[in-house]
Amino acid sequence: MTFVVTQGCVDVQDKSCVQVCPADCIYEGARMMYINPDQCIDCGACEEVCPMSAIRFDGDLVGEDEKFLDLNAEFFEATGPLKGGRKLGKIDHDVDYVAQLPHQAG
Repeated sequence: MTFVVTQGCVDVQDKSCVQVCPADCIYEGARMMYINPDQCIDCGACEEVCPMSAIRFDGDLVGEDEKFLDLNAEFFEATGPLKGGRKLGKIDHDVDYVAQLPHQAG
């Protein structure tokens, strides 16, 4: 089980979640944040601080948000093993689905 960043984060990337994550498992892509499912400790700290309510427990995903469980994992397949989002900084790519979404006004 893990927490998942969903479409509400696209083009927002507030990063409050990164600051509170004790596992340092949240990474910044080009257009949204991603949670590494292999590093997430299921604490829920990120969900509580997300101003867009874009982070959800995987068991609570419904409808269009369900695909983001696989999309978060797919992001890390392309990057290989990583050791912490705060130290690494921005990774200038997204999964294809996110990259192809229309840009949100902001």
